[in-house]
Amino acid sequence: MRALRSVAMAGAVAVAVAAAAATPAGAQQVVDAGGDNGQGGLAFVLMALMVFAIGFALVFMDRVRRRRESRTDEHR
Repeated sequence: MRALRSVAMAGAVAVAVAAAAATPAGAQQVVDAGGDNGQGGLAFVLMALMVFAIGFALVFMDRVRRRRESRTDEHR
């Protein structure tokens, strides 16, 4: 099981490195915050959604970590 987990983690790292290397080539400004078409509001809403998604991910990861810690403490 550990070998499979190690292979999966190595694959995930390889994909992340490949994506990070390709990011500069695909970097584009998706939403223009300037202009008279109200696009500044859209940029703010998208930024707020991103902030909440990152916050949710952090809370979720902390919850998973606490559950794992409690399970390992019960087995000791």
